Amino acid sequence: MRIRNALLAGVAITAYTRLIPAQQPAQPTAEQLERQRALEEQIHNDWAQLRRYQQANAELGPPKPGERRVVFYGNSITDVWARHFATMFPGKPYVGRGISGQTTPQMLVRFRQDVIALKPAAVVILAGTNDIAGNTGPATLEMIEDNLASMTELAQRNGIRVVLSSVLPVYDYPWKPGLQPAPKIVAVNKWMKAYAARVGAVYLDYWSAMADERQGLPKNLAYDEVHPTEAGYRVMATLAERAIARALRSARSR
Repeated sequence: MRIRNALLAGVAITAYTRLIPAQQPAQPTAEQLERQRALEEQIHNDWAQLRRYQQANAELGPPKPGERRVVFYGNSITDVWARHFATMFPGKPYVGRGISGQTTPQMLVRFRQDVIALKPAAVVILAGTNDIAGNTGPATLEMIEDNLASMTELAQRNGIRVVLSSVLPVYDYPWKPGLQPAPKIVAVNKWMKAYAARVGAVYLDYWSAMADERQGLPKNLAYDEVHPTEAGYRVMATLAERAIARALRSARSR
């Protein structure tokens, strides 16, 4: 009897489940499909996004006589910041060459076009957080350090003073949670400070001025744990000005 009842129950469950339509995966929207198509096109045809600043670089032209141009080079943090240079650095010949989402290997590829060719007196490099987030695949700390060192060497070989900016504090990445980036950022910054001292670059320490007790960014300085608010950028602007002044003074003394 128990076996018969079990068989009947199994038949009933099977019949019931057949009545329930299989849940279909959500179909991507036209906007999502277009975004994916554009991303694939970029990966295959312009991985480092060299096209982004080609026209702007051509229109910029060489520095004017006596002008000490400075290129701010980085990812979305620099990309957004450059829109506020006129108000945060009035009258300064500062040029923004940040691209959202970029990692250090992508930045290394476009370094000649977007930094060296502009003939700056100094470059302020802010990079590494997207590598830790895995934006272009897994990256070890050594890989990040190697790319930063390569950019530094290229700049110095071309007479450009280098300001290496600490990676900003991050407790968690909203687009890729759970990676525990804070200790990795601390390790990269420790290496960067020692490397800058060893090769004659200037180390720009944003981290110490901005980190909270979690080793992340507080809400008044970042709106999403990663990207600075206006208040965050103003903290950075003061520190950047000091570091640039140091770099340009050391260039004069050589």
